[in-house]
Amino acid sequence: MDLRKIKKLIDLLEESNLAEIEIKEGEESVRLSRIPTGVAVAAPAAALEVRSPAAAAPAAPMPMNSPVEAATGGSAKGGPELPPGHVVRAPMVGTYYAAPAPDKPAFVSVGQQVKAGETLGIIEAMKMFNPIEADVAGTVVAILCESGQPIEFDQPLFVIG
Repeated sequence: MDLRKIKKLIDLLEESNLAEIEIKEGEESVRLSRIPTGVAVAAPAAALEVRSPAAAAPAAPMPMNSPVEAATGGSAKGGPELPPGHVVRAPMVGTYYAAPAPDKPAFVSVGQQVKAGETLGIIEAMKMFNPIEADVAGTVVAILCESGQPIEFDQPLFVIG
């Protein structure tokens, strides 16, 4: 098939609302497809390897020295301990955000009453924003991470009393 014909087909596809076009000429065939704008598609993880310079250095996890430290998130030798209450942990690895946008107020603050199911924050993972919801009702006793901070799976994020 002639290269000029293929280029014309590409132009035709870009100018139209078509998502896919296939042309057969004898034994030769050309199939062109694209993702229409405004459609979310889950891409394979290998295709999402593009990184920004700010995200180039992954955060190293903090080493845990003892089973007590691993269970509580603090140090058995007098390091930071979690306040008493229900701990809401990260369900995935990603970047934590306290507000829906940089110019918007935070979802919750320390001392605020929350209901079960209420959004406490969001985690961005692979360009998807996942809400972190309170699984119990109560008062936010502590917020254990800062907006924009990379977080690990099962990392304590909030304490609700």
